This record gives sequence, C-alpha cells and structure tokens, in this order.
Amino acid sequence: MATKSAPPSKVVKASPAPAPPAKKPRTLAGNVQPADDAARKATLALYESALKLMQTGKYKKAHEAFNKMLASAPPDFAASIRMYIAACVAQIDKGTTDFKTHEERYDYAISLLNHGHYEDARQHFQAILQKDKSAHYAFYGLALLSSMTGDTNKCIEHLTEAIRLNAQNRLQARLDSDFEAVADDPTFTELLYPEA
Repeated sequence: MATKSAPPSKVVKASPAPAPPAKKPRTLAGNVQPADDAARKATLALYESALKLMQTGKYKKAHEAFNKMLASAPPDFAASIRMYIAACVAQIDKGTTDFKTHEERYDYAISLLNHGHYEDARQHFQAILQKDKSAHYAFYGLALLSSMTGDTNKCIEHLTEAIRLNAQNRLQARLDSDFEAVADDPTFTELLYPEA
C-alpha cells in the first residue's frame, strides 16, 4: 500500500535582522569623537620618541615630552602617558638627572607643583635656596606652593622675600591666579598694593 506523502511545503526564508545602530565610544566625560588618523599617528610618533628618551635615561627630556603630549593625546593614550610621567618624576627625584642651572631646577619644581607633587616641589625650591640665598624665583615658587596648600602665613612670608629681592614679583603676583586662595587676606592685599 502506497502512502501519500505530504505535499512539499514552501520554505520561507527569514529576512536578515537589521544591524544594531553603531554605538559611539563613551568615557566618563561623555561621547568621544574618533581621533583623526593623522593626529593619532603624530601622537604615536611623539609617544614612541618619548619612550626612547626614557629608555636611554633622559628622564627630564622624556618628562617634558610626555607633559606636552598629555593635553592633546587621545583618551586611550592618557593613562599610559600619566604613568610614564610619574615614572620620569620618580627617576629624576632619585637624582639620576643633574640640573645644569637653578632655572632648570625651578622649571622642574613648577612642573611638580602643577602635578600636585607638593613636597617634591618644596625640596627643589629649598635646594635652590641652599645654593643661592638670593634666588627670588625660588621664594616665589615657595609662595605659590604655600598658597596652593592653604598656608597663608608662609605664602605671605615667602612672597614678601621674593618681592624684596625683585620688585617685578609684585607685578607677577597680581596676575597669578594661583594666589586666589590668599587673595582675600588683607596682609596679602597690602603686600601687592602698598600704594593703596
């Protein structure tokens, strides 16, 4: 007995599912635009040259290169750059790099100050003053440091000495936003505006 087979059913092909919308990369700061390829290649070249400076023991130059690069670096480079900056600072603090002039040491101390390494910066300002008691810029640096760390009395004391040694520091301090923390103190105001 022959059995009837069911008629062949029509096979319906499913249409492909729509592709999910492309997501933009996000960071804590929000959406990020993809980096320009040319800018990314330039950053990568600078990054590699700074790494070579580190590998050859030129920590101060590497530190400067990484600092310059940090502001415009793509977000995926920023964490590594900060890590290398910290490594350079550690090596420089070990004394692997000698400063040729007090001004170089001062510039380095300001760099430390800007990155929140207050005690390290203080040591460099004081090292300048140990060798040159008339280094007005070191007193100015200590005044900045004291202002940033909330020590108004020390700030005024150091700034007074900086101005005594070089009156141009009074004009500089009037324009320096790092003294905002002590700007309301009457003694500070008298120091900056004695003619008032």
